[in-house]
Amino acid sequence: MITKLFIDGEEGTTGLGIRERLVDREELELLSIDTSKRKDKKSRRDLINAADIVILCLPDDAAREAVDMIENKTTRVIDSSTAHRTANGWVYGFPEYSRKQKDAIAGAARVTNPGCYALASIGILRPLIESKILPPDWPISVNAVSGYSGGGKKLISAFEDANGSNNDKNFFYYSLNLQHKHVPEITYWSGLTHEPIFSPSVGSFFQGMIVQVPLSCWALPKISRSLISIHQVFQEFYSGYDFIKVTELSKLKELQQLNPESLNGTNDLHIHVFSNVLTKQVIVSGVLDNLGKGASGQAVQNLNIMIGAPEYLSLN
Repeated sequence: MITKLFIDGEEGTTGLGIRERLVDREELELLSIDTSKRKDKKSRRDLINAADIVILCLPDDAAREAVDMIENKTTRVIDSSTAHRTANGWVYGFPEYSRKQKDAIAGAARVTNPGCYALASIGILRPLIESKILPPDWPISVNAVSGYSGGGKKLISAFEDANGSNNDKNFFYYSLNLQHKHVPEITYWSGLTHEPIFSPSVGSFFQGMIVQVPLSCWALPKISRSLISIHQVFQEFYSGYDFIKVTELSKLKELQQLNPESLNGTNDLHIHVFSNVLTKQVIVSGVLDNLGKGASGQAVQNLNIMIGAPEYLSLN
């Protein structure tokens, strides 16, 4: 059976990444809009309603507008914007979020693709909260660094153009007002009752990401839990999932540094639980490709689930 797919916003970084992964899939018919009509509402409306599945790679307001254009009950949607990530009626497109999430995605008409920072943050926090090691009201800090592709074409140009405003920068923090757009998503889906302090940054590399959550285990209510048991929580939570791997304790001792670019081109998320037994401190780190598991790759994984294809198709 052929599935008609329209990527609304395929000229952007995420859209291009999705199309590149899918272009050789024989069971998909990729619908495209003429370049001159990308902003023509009627042309977009026609393609949206002709498609079995639409993947939205648009700014938030444009994504909401696109959903409002749907005039039938058969067009299904994967939205990669922030617009619907905590909205009622939308299924969160993180298949490894729980043992029931994949089935929810498979039967959904509306799927919201996670943000890159958010997916890694939730991937770290959710197992700790669900296991009751971490209280939902615990004060949390999340530190992260991303490649500049996460900022889309404008930031890419700022780094890569000869006269770009970031051409001479190696690294910078941003969202200094503590109001990053991923914070509501992280708070809601991780199960926190208070917003975490989120400190994102950008390095002078194109793609790749590290997200870290530091924990002072001596202060946690269940201080009797060993640091090894924290590692076991992640192993058990993600057991059986192909795209999330938890580094073995024996291999952690060999690691001297983390490279944010180490998973580029994959749909993987690797979780590392670093610890100091003497000080009872832990840093849980997630490494991923912000354009892979953090964007285009995750959208393709969700698409595969929705059409009943193997999850790994067109990935890694």
